[in-house]
Amino acid sequence: MIPTAIDAATARRRADLGKPGFDTTAELEVLPSTIGQPRAVEALKLGVGIDHDGYNIFVLGPPASGRHSMVEHFLRQVAQEKATPSDWCHVYNFEDPRKPRLLELPAGVGCRLRRDMEDFVEDLSTTLSTVLEGDEYRTRRQVIDEEIKSRSEKIFSDLETDAKERGLAVLRTPMGVAFAPLKGDEVAPPEEFRKLPEEERLRLQQEVSELQDKLQQGLNEAPRWERERQERTRELNREVVGQAIAPMIEDLKARHQELPGVLELLDVVKKDVVEKLREILVAAPDGMLQVAEAAVRRYHVNLLVDHSDQVGAPVVYDDNPSFANLIGRIEHAARAGVLTTDFTLIKGGSLHRANGGYLILDARKLLSQPYAYDGLKRALQAGQLRIESPGEALGFATTISLEPEAVPLSAKVVLIGDAMLYYGLAQHDPDFGDLFKVAADFDPELPRDAEREMLYARLVATLVRDRELRPFDRSAVERVIEESARMTDDAYKLSARVRELGDLLREADYFAGEDGASEVVSAEHVDQTVAARTFRLDRMRERSQEMILRGTVLIATEGERVGEVNGLSVLQMGKFSFGRATRISARVRLGKGQVLDIEREVELSGPIHSKGVLILTGFLGARYARDQPLSMTASLVFEQSYGGVDGDSASSTELYALLSALSEVPLRQSLAVTGSVNQHGFVQAVGGLNHKIEGFFDLCRARELSGDQGVLIPASNVQHLMLRPDVVEAIEAGTFCVYPVETIDQGIELLTGVPAGELDESGEYPAESINGLVKRRMEELAEKSRVASRSGNETP
Repeated sequence: MIPTAIDAATARRRADLGKPGFDTTAELEVLPSTIGQPRAVEALKLGVGIDHDGYNIFVLGPPASGRHSMVEHFLRQVAQEKATPSDWCHVYNFEDPRKPRLLELPAGVGCRLRRDMEDFVEDLSTTLSTVLEGDEYRTRRQVIDEEIKSRSEKIFSDLETDAKERGLAVLRTPMGVAFAPLKGDEVAPPEEFRKLPEEERLRLQQEVSELQDKLQQGLNEAPRWERERQERTRELNREVVGQAIAPMIEDLKARHQELPGVLELLDVVKKDVVEKLREILVAAPDGMLQVAEAAVRRYHVNLLVDHSDQVGAPVVYDDNPSFANLIGRIEHAARAGVLTTDFTLIKGGSLHRANGGYLILDARKLLSQPYAYDGLKRALQAGQLRIESPGEALGFATTISLEPEAVPLSAKVVLIGDAMLYYGLAQHDPDFGDLFKVAADFDPELPRDAEREMLYARLVATLVRDRELRPFDRSAVERVIEESARMTDDAYKLSARVRELGDLLREADYFAGEDGASEVVSAEHVDQTVAARTFRLDRMRERSQEMILRGTVLIATEGERVGEVNGLSVLQMGKFSFGRATRISARVRLGKGQVLDIEREVELSGPIHSKGVLILTGFLGARYARDQPLSMTASLVFEQSYGGVDGDSASSTELYALLSALSEVPLRQSLAVTGSVNQHGFVQAVGGLNHKIEGFFDLCRARELSGDQGVLIPASNVQHLMLRPDVVEAIEAGTFCVYPVETIDQGIELLTGVPAGELDESGEYPAESINGLVKRRMEELAEKSRVASRSGNETP
């Protein structure tokens, strides 16, 4: 039985939001989260609910499906109920400066401690300068110096007295101490010494030698006295400086009295200031004492993670998850022409900021960064964050650097990527399954019914308010829902691609504001948006149709032809898709039972298309040559096709061309065909249906619709119809038709106007039916093959 054409209501499933009604989206409640996705939501609940190693989450789904916003919204709701995690600091290790110590502090305390230590260092300069340049300190220091100096003076005083008793004078010269004989109370000239008797000269020389020994004994005590002076000065410094900074340290201890780690740090800092005073204080050009910045850097606190403004657990998204941004890094600074580093140059990564909460990462970005994925796995497996360079992480020799104490890791990691990436990692990375045990699968489509249409309207209202757009009236929302169904190529589905939906709303708002008069967005503005999108991208479609209209590409839309039929295909140009008609022709001759696919022979055919052509051989043999050889050779070709062909959506079209060539019954050129076929002759669903129909409609309308034109589609594809309004109008007016067919017999009757024919009780088809004519032609070819075989001629 020939199927009837579909009606306008079937061609486009309209949205109806009349009950319960609303005028604009301003009246609708905002959605708390994305609609649908129950499978993904349950997975997220499981992942965040199990607080054990390995229960990290991989969110898989197509881009622009709202997966990121939904995941972040879900995690922030959960995070609000959790405790705010600790602050983490690195402080100087006074025992081993290469290994900075880690300090865990309650949330918000780290910032306060860092500020307190900065103030301490700043006050330290003033305090030390005031104390060490004060009168009391100088007086006590002078007493020590004078006492030591008096000892030296006493040595020389005693030496001079002794020398005088021996008739010698002590002379202090730039070259040291010398002795000379006395003449009265004056030093005798050298010639007087030479005039003395030999015995007297020898006595004086003996006296000088004894005095030199005595002087040397006194001078040998000088280093010990200098050490004593230095030690007493240090003791004085300890006492004075200790007393000066004690109130500062005690004040800091009072502010952090419940933190043993901080109290221990302050005790060590106090001791170090006293012990390293000579390193800390240096003389300025003006002679005043000042604190050496490099020396007091060790008293600072390097705040690695600050949660002073955090409420609940953190939710962090790292847009650039490089190894350093993820794990942290140790920076270097140029000082005096040399690169140096210290604990204050240790910087935390996104894992540090998310510690105790949740870290969201884009899986593709993570994998594109060198060593980042390996670094993440190592941190999750070890349960701690060790800041190191990639070379150190891989065991390569590196320059001497710091080895900061590792931070215990308790962050839940959420990777977001597509399904192909998830299954690829699951198959090729043996660690992946142990670290990411929860998969949250986002569906790019949502079921469409009256209840979900209303929820979708609330989603539209939410996006409109978030993006601060004009309210959408009910007709505009209905049109948006219909366009959402068109995005899925399914009348009973809605698109979950929130980003694409948001773009549609934003552009419709733009057109509503173009004239400056519209306070709300209407259906007209949504239609304007769709039309403008098509116009911006349809240059190739326009050129393709122009070539057909000018006769460069031969496509007929009227008349009848044997072995020729209009097939339909879809071309994808980036985000823009359009349907195009292609002439498919078939020729038949005596042969060995082959259906020759010219596209495959010249390697322009993909494997799926080749499979579809081979199915035709099975159909022809099973229906028309059960008891005899299939003694024909047929050639099939996409006329004027110069690119690759793949897919099986033209297999039913090719079969119609073959049946026409075999029966020599012409096919209507006013009809185009899409649909695949199985070996039993049933027509099967294909993709891109709406674009295919609209492509042929555009061509027929350009040549003027006659009312005889239309498209044959698989009956199982009717549920996917969401045709453009202009196509629906033509269907309603009867100037264009869409025929749903279930079998090849139904399709061939539509295309030829001749009954397909059914087997009678004797197993024969009516003689003038299509099946009867094809079978008779098959028998004739088989007979010719047998005659040729008996005569010794090989069948070509």
